[in-house]
Amino acid sequence: MTVVKERQLLVGGEEVPSANGKRFVDTDPYTGEAVASLAAAGPEDAGRAVDAAAAAFDGWAAMAPAERRKLLFHAADVLEGKAAEASALMTSETGAIGPWGLFNVALAAEMLREAASLVTRPVGEVLTSSTPGNISLSIRQPAGVVVSFSPWNAPAILATRALAAPLGAGNTVVLKPSEHAPLSAGLFLADALSEAGLPAGALNVVTTAPEDAAAVAEALISDPRVRRVTFTGSTRVGRTIGELAARHLTPAVLELGGKNSLVVLEDADLDYAVDAISFAAYMNSGQICMSADRVIAHRSVAGELAERLAEKAAKLPAGDPRDPNTLIGPLITRAAAERVGGVVGEATSAGARALAGGGSPDGAVYPASVLLGVGPDMRIEKEEIFGPVVTVQSFDDEDEAVSLANSTSYGLTAGVLCEDIRRGFDVARRLRTGIVHVNDQCVDDEPQAPFGGTGDSGYGRFGGHHGFEAFMELRWVTLQKSHRPFPF
Repeated sequence: MTVVKERQLLVGGEEVPSANGKRFVDTDPYTGEAVASLAAAGPEDAGRAVDAAAAAFDGWAAMAPAERRKLLFHAADVLEGKAAEASALMTSETGAIGPWGLFNVALAAEMLREAASLVTRPVGEVLTSSTPGNISLSIRQPAGVVVSFSPWNAPAILATRALAAPLGAGNTVVLKPSEHAPLSAGLFLADALSEAGLPAGALNVVTTAPEDAAAVAEALISDPRVRRVTFTGSTRVGRTIGELAARHLTPAVLELGGKNSLVVLEDADLDYAVDAISFAAYMNSGQICMSADRVIAHRSVAGELAERLAEKAAKLPAGDPRDPNTLIGPLITRAAAERVGGVVGEATSAGARALAGGGSPDGAVYPASVLLGVGPDMRIEKEEIFGPVVTVQSFDDEDEAVSLANSTSYGLTAGVLCEDIRRGFDVARRLRTGIVHVNDQCVDDEPQAPFGGTGDSGYGRFGGHHGFEAFMELRWVTLQKSHRPFPF
């Protein structure tokens, strides 16, 4: 295999090899060819990265807010100017089709602009006080060093989300990108921010081989100088990250997996519903935390909806992500595709029926699939699928629809497809998810909106002022204008 890029760790503004000299290879999931050779950090390198972030903190936090704002706005422009390059890199690293890569860059740039716009928002308020001569204030200040873990599935979006608000709030960051996207979820973004003028050490990137990721994560989180942790990824790994952070009393923001439902009421426009479900289930081959795993449709429309959805799914081109006609690209690895095929195979062996797709993967590619007749005890109904597969179930009344949608331990997002949005809103309010969209599907993100879930989908919120404040310490400060009396 030909290695086309070689990168080191980014520590204190310099590219440096790992302390032990170890390296790993980043591969293309569709071709199996090497994309890059990267330094593989160990626990010692985690300490070096935190050293650099801690050393840079005072200077970055003290920078005039207008200057931080200007830099982040500039970084957004720089990133947009590299959109084609970033998209091609995402295709090579993750198998993303071109439109998904370009959307990643567009939203990532808007996240930087949102963070920039929040830099100069008020950082506190004047409180009432019962003490004579007392001025009582609440003040928000940067927390310190932030450790952020970014995933591979929406690399530009989710890595930018992991660093934009922390940097905007005046923190410094150590970013550990996924081993499957160390460039597009890490070093590429760091290059763009550096080009925009980000000071050395404000952002540090440690890349790891898969076998070293857990040890490096533990070393980062256990460092007492780390005051915030962010993680986006699977619930399994998120539990470990959350437990480590809690052990050190370090606040964390965790956005984890989802088992997301689209509830289709009987008044829904079926043409619109089929298009909405297809987008929600199959965009990025179903590898989005918000992807629709389940369609819960009123019995009067469920049969026709499933047939029309299957007809559309069967026509979606799958294969090479570099082919502009492809809509269903590869999953992140062949093992991931085999796992999805195994989950579907278990369901069909237990009585479910594949109206479209199903079967075994072709390498890392799995076809768009629609399943009917799934049971509550099947693995496909309990686990996040994270592939281009959706199940269709029916309900008789709204209580049953809500019960089915809420029958999972996850609680990230949902959609209610209907024409009567008042009725849809009533259903939406009963769904136990952090996000819900009425007369829309479940895959959506805007940088100014609070983003996050409940239950096994994590806690805390990214986005807008809610996400910005997650990376700040709220302090109570008083100014006593005159001497106050004391009882002794």
